[in-house]
Amino acid sequence: MGLLSEAGRVGLRPELREVVEYRKSGLSLNWIVGCPLDCGYCVRHLFGNFGMKVPRALTTDEEAVEALVSHRFFRPHVTPVQLLNRATDPMLPAVKPHLLRVLGMLDERGLTNHVLVITRWRIEPEDCAALDALRNLRVTMLVTHSGIEDDRVEPVDSGIAAESLRTAFVHAERFRVVLYWRPIVPGLNDSDAHLARGLELSRFAHAAVFTGLFYRDEIRDYYRSHGLPEPYEDQARRKIFPEVLEARILAAAAGRPPGGAVLFRKTSCAVAYAHGTADYNGHVGIRELCDICPVSQLARCENAWSVPDPGVVAAMVKEVGGRLVGITGRAVVVEGLDEQRRYFLQHGLGFQVHDASKPHHPHRHGRADLGWPVIPEAS
Repeated sequence: MGLLSEAGRVGLRPELREVVEYRKSGLSLNWIVGCPLDCGYCVRHLFGNFGMKVPRALTTDEEAVEALVSHRFFRPHVTPVQLLNRATDPMLPAVKPHLLRVLGMLDERGLTNHVLVITRWRIEPEDCAALDALRNLRVTMLVTHSGIEDDRVEPVDSGIAAESLRTAFVHAERFRVVLYWRPIVPGLNDSDAHLARGLELSRFAHAAVFTGLFYRDEIRDYYRSHGLPEPYEDQARRKIFPEVLEARILAAAAGRPPGGAVLFRKTSCAVAYAHGTADYNGHVGIRELCDICPVSQLARCENAWSVPDPGVVAAMVKEVGGRLVGITGRAVVVEGLDEQRRYFLQHGLGFQVHDASKPHHPHRHGRADLGWPVIPEAS
């Protein structure tokens, strides 16, 4: 394996050396790290490896597959999977052969799990042919496009992603294509022209999802140290997406000509719609999330969704080391569970699982409080 290096793990933080991690959109497999694309807002800042520009493999492809399917949280045909979404771009020339090989090995096992692949790099017709040749996996290519023109923030030409989106959509037969319109940031890429361009690109996708910026301490520090314009006055644990910006996007979408893809607020909602399945995250319990969904998709999600039995949930929560606080019509509320264990329960139940110490405020769609009305303190 050309990328494999005995020194590949040297100097890496423990969380990067762990090649399988649970994230909201799926069990994430990251056996290759390192990326030269230099996007200023990249989550690689959070793992301390933004300076690692050359992709290096931490394991062989075979070892990566085994690590995934033997993971204690992996469930065949159920667990959504993400490949190489944390520390590299899967379509880089040095990385892509390994991505396609791992997809092939998973497909050969007869697995029908959702598999998400996120890229802003080049997708060629031959890549599409390889993806269409997969017979079992439900693969979604999420093509990241921001339209950011400040090359200090994003040196990669957004035209590359736009062309990849068109190529993938034209050639997709079995796999699906989602426009991953992100990050949209006030004052950076939210002009009327930017919004019109994003909506126009959605014509080349089976669904589109729009979202904001992770602006954690590490990313803010990078912006400040490089003299980049700071998009917000403060950092936040969740993605920042102001209320006014969302309203502008939805108004622009409502006034566009026919032909564009349906917009969604959540990645799993767009993926599910593109494949004609119910949302595996159970977002339909958060009713205000669904006010932009097609009636057909809303019905599909409602038919697959139900409030779980409290006794069953309590046992599941206890088994993974937490405590059940309660169950509402919107979510299971727990204490003592990290994100990985909450997402494992969420995907198994098809029902939202929230941490009691990190409340989800109504109508904010799980986003940061920045840019939204202040909620009065309880008296």
